[in-house]
Order: sequence, then C-alpha cells, then structure tokens
Amino acid sequence: MSTHPSAMHNAKIFAGTGSQDLAEQICKRYGTQLGKVNIQRFSDGEISPIFLESVRGDYVFLVQSTFAPAENIMELLLMIDAARRASAYKVIAVIPYYGYARQDRKDRPRVAIGSKLIANMLVAAGADRVITMDLHAPQIQGYFDIPVDHLDSHAVFIPYIENLKLENLTFAAPDVGATNRIREIASYFNAEMVICDKHRKRANEIASMVVIGDVTGRDVVIIDDICDTGGTLAKSAGLLKEKGARTVRALITHPVLSGKAYENLENSVLEELIVCNTIPLRKESPKIKVLSVAELFAVAIRNAFENKSITSLFIHSQRKG
Repeated sequence: MSTHPSAMHNAKIFAGTGSQDLAEQICKRYGTQLGKVNIQRFSDGEISPIFLESVRGDYVFLVQSTFAPAENIMELLLMIDAARRASAYKVIAVIPYYGYARQDRKDRPRVAIGSKLIANMLVAAGADRVITMDLHAPQIQGYFDIPVDHLDSHAVFIPYIENLKLENLTFAAPDVGATNRIREIASYFNAEMVICDKHRKRANEIASMVVIGDVTGRDVVIIDDICDTGGTLAKSAGLLKEKGARTVRALITHPVLSGKAYENLENSVLEELIVCNTIPLRKESPKIKVLSVAELFAVAIRNAFENKSITSLFIHSQRKG
C-alpha cells in the first residue's frame, strides 16, 4: 500500500518581499508559521535569498506576486533556485498576481511574448508547479510544461455581490476580451450583461468607447482582472452613467494602480472599487475596499500538498436555481 505524501514530507510556506502580508494571512488560515528566509541585497541591488531553516525533502511553497519592479520576479526565481539546491522535494511557486500576463501574444510585428518568457524562466529555475489567480489570458496556462492551478476571484466576489442585494443587477465587461469572464458570473446570478467596447490608440490610452446593451435604471457591476492606471475603468463608469445606469461599481482582482490611478478613481463616478489583496495597495482610498484571497490560496496549497482536487474552490460553476 502506498504512503500518502504528507506522511513522508512537510509543507513549508515562505514569502518574497512583495507578498509578505498575504503570505502571513495564508499561513494563519493554513495553520502554520511562515518560514524563515532572509532576502539579502548587495550595495548595487543584487538579490541573494537564504533559507534560514532546512527544506530538505519538503514541499516548499513560495508566495510572491510578480508586479513591478522586476526585482520581484528575480527574487522569486532565486528563491526557487535556492530551494532546489537545498534539496526541497517539490518547489511550488504561488504567484497571486502573474506579471507580464498582458504580453500574451504577438499582436504586432517585433514584440516579445513576455508571459511565455516568464513561464520559461520559472520552469528553468526549477518550479514543479504554479498556483496563480485570474491570469489576464487563461491560455497562459498552456505556456507551462508543469501543472498550473488557476484560481478564480469569483469565489470571493460572488458572496460580496450577494450581500449588496442589488435589485437591478447588470454586469459590464470593460472590453470585448472580458466577455467570457462576465458571462460566467452573469449566468450564476441570472443577470443581464453589457459590453464597453473600446478602441485604443496605444497602451493605457483610449481613443473611443461605446456601450453595447441597455443599462437604464440598472445597478451595474464592472468585472475585470487588472486595474492599471484606472483610465479605462473611470471612462467606462462615466459612460455607463451617461447611458442611464443607476449605480456603477467595479470588482477588480489585481490592483496594479500605477501612474494617476488613485486620482482617476477618486474623481470617477464609481460608487466603490473592490479589489483583492494579490498586490499590496500603495495607499488607502475611501473608494477602495480590499477582499482577502488568503483562504483560497491556503486551501489550494493544502490540496496541492495532499494531492486533492481544487474544483470545490470554483463556486462560480454552480448555477443559481
């Protein structure tokens, strides 16, 4: 009779500097202590991680979102390499926010496919598995030749939306690319959906936008994976209001919030912006509320360690009767 892996190995969770708070929350819900690691930096900024406890024969889970600056990615790669060289049994990269995911295809001549390059680097460093959330493009999972557990923020967004008890609920996709994501959650609530179709001149700059669908007198919820400068979100909310929406709020998984994002959002007609803690906020805002994904990742980590399915985490697949 085979022995269960948890009887032969330990699970240890470590954090990179970019995801320290989230990793501590994950450990609290998992029921363990955060592992000890020292991320040393040379005078010139070079990174040198050192595990301060043995990981020999262990399942090592490394929690690090790879948002800018690029040092977060480099730090994760070096931690993977250090764990591998310290004889860890399995090394699992837990990447709540997978950076460079917007570079998922060659949509113009002579451009990089950054998300594929990051996948190659993680595998080359020695990762055995990746656990992430709300990739900008789901097909990025196919860039890996190792298992990828792709978690869905709908598991935390759906209870929040239910508690709002909105009478005329309508979901809005901020662009055509988000249509499938919105269709799933709209189906769960048996609600209507509309699309904000935008045309860009260049990255982070919108040339024009139109609303496809009727929002008159509706309580509109915009769903998306990333909010970067907040320009698209603010413009979408304003246009929906112009078209007759009663209220507009947004639920965004990854609060990148760069440039003038806070200014754009605070000056917008949004009732509120709900985000996950996959990326720590640079500052607080009266319009921004944070929902924790620590429980989701704690369960995913435990199930990965115990070789169990994570299907139960996808409550959006359950249709309301």
